[in-house]
Amino acid sequence: MSVDAPAAPATAAAQDTGLAAAADRLRPLAALHAPDADAGRALPREVTDAIREAGFARHFAPARFGGTEGTFDELTRAVVSVGEGCAASAWCASLAAYSARFASHLPEEGHQALWGTSPDTVVATGLMPAGRARAVDGGWQVTGRWAYVSGVDFADWVMVCAAVPGGDGPPRLRFFTLPRGAYTVQETWNSVGMRATGSHTVVVDDVFVPAYLSFDRTDMLSGRNATSTVPVHNVPFQAVGSLSFIAPVVGAAAGALAACAGSITGRRRSESAELTVLRASGRIDAARALVAQNAEVLDRRLFTPEHMARNERNATYAAETLREAVTLLVGAAGTGGLGEEHALQRFWRDITSATSHVALQYDTSARKTYSAVLLGPAE
Repeated sequence: MSVDAPAAPATAAAQDTGLAAAADRLRPLAALHAPDADAGRALPREVTDAIREAGFARHFAPARFGGTEGTFDELTRAVVSVGEGCAASAWCASLAAYSARFASHLPEEGHQALWGTSPDTVVATGLMPAGRARAVDGGWQVTGRWAYVSGVDFADWVMVCAAVPGGDGPPRLRFFTLPRGAYTVQETWNSVGMRATGSHTVVVDDVFVPAYLSFDRTDMLSGRNATSTVPVHNVPFQAVGSLSFIAPVVGAAAGALAACAGSITGRRRSESAELTVLRASGRIDAARALVAQNAEVLDRRLFTPEHMARNERNATYAAETLREAVTLLVGAAGTGGLGEEHALQRFWRDITSATSHVALQYDTSARKTYSAVLLGPAE
């Protein structure tokens, strides 16, 4: 079946929530603080407050609590805009939005706990299963360690995935949501890039989690939400998963292009340099178009196996293309672009680090699903 089948009508909210405009205002602040954030391995309070105030955390939060239930397209454009100034800020802003969408799968009492006092509650998520939980009266006792939990330094809650006994069968996986103070954070994030994301390790030591702060992982994977009928709360994870990670990289590559262009003056400007920048710009625009296509698939609810597999292919190919683009830009800028004071080298490190994410690798994301679309099922 062709992935270019006639589109279904859009069902997501069509109005502009103002997030993209707020992101444009946030971008210069994030850029101003980016060097110090990179050096200090943490986003400053001014930036994290601005991320919250811009509306990223509330973008997918329920409208009845003041959330905006916005579109994937608007969020993607907003994340790309912030990424042009600071990749780490965009990464944290993106995950704050998507974590709220994950939390929509909680029971109603869980919604009240998270958003009853504010739609701008920031949730940080550990998507990879780790740790264990056991059922007790009224909920669960949870223990474990979850690495790479981005934005945990300024999150109000964390959501982690753990195994629970499955009776006679294999363990089941559930998400558990804990307020700040119910867990500890070990500062283990020491990557050469995306330093300011604060993607540290969350440690939970035999903590009680009420039943209303937990849900089955299959709910999120399938996109079937037992609590909410809002369209953006009912989206299969395969269709959306990679978008949260690739959008910040598109913005960072656009920022790298601007940084490189600003350095190619005088003797640095040559036919070779012009050609290299031109080639890089094409790659960045191509990646931007593919990522926009992914957002369109989500907003138009084209949840066929072909479209969801193409979304995975688009994200992994965009990651590969953006790595190529920033490598070209570093070559065009020369030694000067690698100076510690130059934004280009920071974008280069951030893009290299971000695109190493498991969701942006062919073998762990797109290879099996999209090859089946192109070639048919494997024998």
